[in-house]
Amino acid sequence: MAEYKHGAYGRLTESVVESALAVSTVPVYFGTAPVNLVRGYAERDVVNAPVRVTSLADARERIGGSADWAAFTLCEAVAAHYDTTAEAVGPIYVVNVLDPDRHRAKKATTQVVGLANGTASFPTDRAILDTVTVAPEAADGDAAAYVEGEDYALSYNHNAGKVVITAIEGGSMPDGSVRVTFFEVDPASVTAEDVIGYVSDDGEYFGIDALALLYQEQFAIPNLLAAPGWSEVPAVYDRLVKAAQKINGHWDAYVAADLPLTDGRSAVDTIDKAIAWKDEHAYSSERSSVCWPQVTDASGRAFHLSTLFVVESLRADNDNGGVPFVSCSNKAIPACRQRFGDDAANRGFDQMRANALNEHGITTAIGWAGEWVLWGPHTAAYRFGSTSMDPRGIFASAMRMLFHITNLFQLEWAPAIDGPMTRALQDRIVNREQAKLDGYVTQGALIGRPTVAFDPASNPDASVMEGDFRWDIAVTPTPPLKSASVCVAYTDAGFAAYFEDGE
Repeated sequence: MAEYKHGAYGRLTESVVESALAVSTVPVYFGTAPVNLVRGYAERDVVNAPVRVTSLADARERIGGSADWAAFTLCEAVAAHYDTTAEAVGPIYVVNVLDPDRHRAKKATTQVVGLANGTASFPTDRAILDTVTVAPEAADGDAAAYVEGEDYALSYNHNAGKVVITAIEGGSMPDGSVRVTFFEVDPASVTAEDVIGYVSDDGEYFGIDALALLYQEQFAIPNLLAAPGWSEVPAVYDRLVKAAQKINGHWDAYVAADLPLTDGRSAVDTIDKAIAWKDEHAYSSERSSVCWPQVTDASGRAFHLSTLFVVESLRADNDNGGVPFVSCSNKAIPACRQRFGDDAANRGFDQMRANALNEHGITTAIGWAGEWVLWGPHTAAYRFGSTSMDPRGIFASAMRMLFHITNLFQLEWAPAIDGPMTRALQDRIVNREQAKLDGYVTQGALIGRPTVAFDPASNPDASVMEGDFRWDIAVTPTPPLKSASVCVAYTDAGFAAYFEDGE
């Protein structure tokens, strides 16, 4: 039965192989953030909703900040974009699934701190600031508690990682010991199911399914997805790949994911183990790149390579007008060594051994030419020597370029939907799309002679009668220079120079 359509659509067709309106790159990360450190978090829509982050300070204001990236995985993404030696690159969107109303300790925490010169502080990133109460050390009952805003002010020092209590002049809180009571958030209670998410019967969105809210509420087209710290769970990876297809029924996105360093049963700390784990768990979608292992920077912070894949992809896209044809492979990253786990004996590998990972569609990181770089331009579907894979899935940049074309077509022609489909509009669409394709050739994003056609065979009377029209575009994304070889031959002809007469 034919599918009813109402809107502007784009899709990929079978590959054809013979021998400035812009869709900006919009990265979306899924994970956990210390929103417990944000005052009024419940009213600020920072749980299971896309939040736009433009700087480190903005992130701390909107979703909190912590150095404990294992507990608060979105803080790694924020740091990678805005807190490394490289130039900051953004904006990004984050979907936090940690809900302080649900993921919290059952009993309140109480501790006594000293107030000196009107200030007291204590280190924690687990306190739910909205639940903090302060009272005299010997106070009995809530009636004796000091009043926030009258007796004291409460804040969080992200640089020191401390809750700060400051006495207000004219208030009733003197120096001395005070009793602080609060509930703590429990990041360990967040599960993969929380990240995967769902849509409730009453229209609430959770986890990855909250991706649908981004365009609907902020008119941003999500096209690059990651969940560092979570995508190594097969169910999360599968959900990311599925969610990336036709977001809101229209948009295509690309997924950056990781293989684990351990799967809970055994370590995945060698190249052979990583390849075997990828194959066993079917991390093989052409709509994704998978990365392994992790890396650490000069200060010892551990980054997932999926995070750095997104960072460098966004940086390359921004440098090329938002057109995603430049691979992030061989781009410098803030790293100084590979990481295989806390107890791993593996000392790392060089480019030659890294190529074994690339052969199996795994992106990695190596030291090369005096810096550390991402290494591996392929999608997760790539397998060297395979004759069964669709050639469009060889390179990540090719897939992202195809998605860019379909997304941009829909974005540009959506306003024309439900208007008269005149012959002039048909010609205008063909001419405009051809002009864009030719522009991509000039830019270097496509090669050859890309075409756009409005053919009778693709537009039978039955479809036209329903108001359904189709344009066919054939393109060849520019492949990266994956290897460059020079052949040097020895010749004895040069010996003749000994016997030539000089001039």
